Amino acid sequence: MDEQQSISLFAETYIRGFVSQEIFYKDETWYGVIRLKIEETTESIKESEVIIVGNFPRPHPDELYTFYGEWKTHPRFGQQYVAKRYERETPKTLAGVERYLASGLFQGIGKKMAKRIVEQLGVDALSIIADFPERLAEVPGISDQRAKTIYDSVVEHRSLESAMVFLYDFGIGVNMALRIYQTYKLETMTVLKEEPYRLIEDVVGIGFKRADDIARATGIVASSEERVKAAALFMLQEASYSEGHVYLPVEELCEKTLRLLEECGGHVFSGDDIQLAVEALFVSSKIAWEDERVYLPSLFFAELGLAKRLRHFAARDEFGTFPTSEFYRALGAVEDELGITYAQTQRDAIEQAIKAGLMLLTGGPGTGKTTVIRGICRVFSQLHGLSLDLKKYNEENPFPIVLVAPTGRAAKRMTETTGLPAMTIHRLLGYKGESFEHDAEHPIRGRLLIVDEMSMVDIWLANQLFRAVPDDMQIIMVGDPDQLPSVGPGNVLLDMIRSGLLPLVQLTEIYRQAEESTIIRLAHDVRKGNVPADLLHTTPDRRFFTSLPQEVPEAVKQICFGAVKKGYTAKDVQVLAPIYKGNAGVNRLNEELQELFNPKTPQKREVTFGETTFRTGDKVLQLVNNAEEQVFNGDMGEIVAIFFPNENAENQEMLVAAFDNREVVYKRSDYHQLTLAYCCSVHKSQGSEFPIVIMPFVKSYYRMLRRKLVYTGITRSKSFLIMCGEPDAFRAAVESDEEGVRYSYLEERLKQE
Repeated sequence: MDEQQSISLFAETYIRGFVSQEIFYKDETWYGVIRLKIEETTESIKESEVIIVGNFPRPHPDELYTFYGEWKTHPRFGQQYVAKRYERETPKTLAGVERYLASGLFQGIGKKMAKRIVEQLGVDALSIIADFPERLAEVPGISDQRAKTIYDSVVEHRSLESAMVFLYDFGIGVNMALRIYQTYKLETMTVLKEEPYRLIEDVVGIGFKRADDIARATGIVASSEERVKAAALFMLQEASYSEGHVYLPVEELCEKTLRLLEECGGHVFSGDDIQLAVEALFVSSKIAWEDERVYLPSLFFAELGLAKRLRHFAARDEFGTFPTSEFYRALGAVEDELGITYAQTQRDAIEQAIKAGLMLLTGGPGTGKTTVIRGICRVFSQLHGLSLDLKKYNEENPFPIVLVAPTGRAAKRMTETTGLPAMTIHRLLGYKGESFEHDAEHPIRGRLLIVDEMSMVDIWLANQLFRAVPDDMQIIMVGDPDQLPSVGPGNVLLDMIRSGLLPLVQLTEIYRQAEESTIIRLAHDVRKGNVPADLLHTTPDRRFFTSLPQEVPEAVKQICFGAVKKGYTAKDVQVLAPIYKGNAGVNRLNEELQELFNPKTPQKREVTFGETTFRTGDKVLQLVNNAEEQVFNGDMGEIVAIFFPNENAENQEMLVAAFDNREVVYKRSDYHQLTLAYCCSVHKSQGSEFPIVIMPFVKSYYRMLRRKLVYTGITRSKSFLIMCGEPDAFRAAVESDEEGVRYSYLEERLKQE
């Protein structure tokens, strides 16, 4: 025990003893209830044994532990000692060391090997293995490879346990602590004690305040410039990836940073202190600074690069030099093939797309964007003498029309509506996590590129896409500017439209078939800021159930139950909510709907991760891009299998999720990539359509109730839209034309000569 630990014994209450019984233990959370035989304590306890509860690695019988904590009274189980942290003392006897080595914690050591190690290395075997691994060669029957496995396992277990114990003091739970350890491995304690602010950049879910607590505890002074720089960088990252800004005005960044540091306390900083720290970040290339705009470097170069590339494409000559008569001959053949007659506005859109080197095509629901895209593809192939028979193409001679969308579901919908292959932007570019297979040096191949759902594409991805497009490729970008902007930084579609640089075709006419849909009529009313008089009327495809906020979860459940009775499945029904927490938030609704769509049965396996239970048959949502498995943020799938540790060669708990016939294996350390998807945010639903969409509205959503959010949610519905909750909340959202400002300089860069 080091000096700091020994001093702490006098400042805290503790109970030291041997584990006599494991009453309860949950591996996934490290939560345990044990009976401890008392050896020494600061407490006045008459009994020889005590119940300890808390989070700690699975204890082993006959091992000596010291638990630090406090007494609490449980309503059912009475007095318990709640451990806040613990220390495990290395076994002091040969038998104890042997049992510990054979406990299953260490790879390469079974009962027989544990016995041989102890016989050869004695009671200090653990320290000898960690400090003098070459001495494992003295143990009979041990190979070099096995010795390395044992050494690595002992060192890693010690490092992991030290990190977990350290992190518990800062309220960091098991899953987050494991994520931190997996990021830094054996360097974890070094990073925590010497560079704690690195966690903000390296570990998803660690913000400034948590890192600052660790930094202060490890001796970094409150007035440190490193602290101010970390706060400023964190605020810039938050502005970009939580609020969608490409940059922040330097004055606003300094104000936000100052407020954050005031909230955290410890030292009073001046505006000059913040300014100097921001300047130091610029000198060290941690940020980019242009005029009064401060960027993360990746976003600065993305904005510059995208603007330059788009200006280059816009300056090209027209691609299509076909006589008008030839165009109309090709268009007529396509109309005959598809059995439709295009309206004049649609014909004009197709003709302009065929001629333009670069074009924007916009329109709301029911305006025929999909029909126009299908026409563009077929007229293009007719005029250029290209076959649409996929069998005639291969890797050396790729299909000439490239269709892409930001999400897998949007790409799948593109394939269904055009009859041609479509893929995600990430897949087209060959995304590999840190890099792309295709870039300026290795461009994509093809003659025509059509990008759908352009409103979802952020500044970084747009730059990656267009730098990989060759100079001789025609480009058509399709989107609805009234939908929510991208989750990531930027407002790319709107910036391109507002710049006036790119040829723009706007489809505004709602066609007869679409006009029959009251959902589409409602969407256009919402887009214009109008609340229709028939909002509460029941129509063949739309209904609003009025309910109190506390009744919303039950109302949603009953609506879904009615859908299930009519033969709909979880794949057909999507509940959309704007916030995650609260009675009518995503998290609560997912819990309720899981029990409806996929109730617990003896036949279904399940695992618990944090507050979430995953069960075979669950509808799940991918939360992050996983280049290796080619699944991306927003993809929806289904859990098809769960395996327990003793059922696979890696001896790990795993689950398998299927995404469009591709199965992805998730180890426990990957579970944070998934969440239940019976209910999701409107943002996560973009690019998708569902037969039934259910949208609850409550006034407690007020911060998120915006016209674009409601409009985007409504347009996800293919056949039926069911709303519930408070009509006034719906009205407030539609009448709110307040559009949050997103700082972006793309529009201005596109206007520059």
